[in-house]
Amino acid sequence: MASIKVTFTFDQSTIRRLNDAAKRLSKPKSEIVREAIEEYHHRIGRLSEAEKQRMLRVLDEIATRPPTRPQSEVEAELKEIRRARREGGRGHRY
Repeated sequence: MASIKVTFTFDQSTIRRLNDAAKRLSKPKSEIVREAIEEYHHRIGRLSEAEKQRMLRVLDEIATRPPTRPQSEVEAELKEIRRARREGGRGHRY
């Protein structure tokens, strides 16, 4: 893979961390930056710990609410959904 030279501007604390990482790991700074970007890219789209906790609180809140329909009605609806899925969806036969 060909390398492309680019220019970035970092603050002093970022430069200190980059220099420290390069020295500790005995790697070129460019490799540290490539690895950091790759790691960051892998995390895109994943929930943060704060988001996970917020969603769990919402689920806990929902779970404590009283049901809005009788269980038998819910079970009948689920049965109908499963039947429709087994038969290919919305009842269209091809």
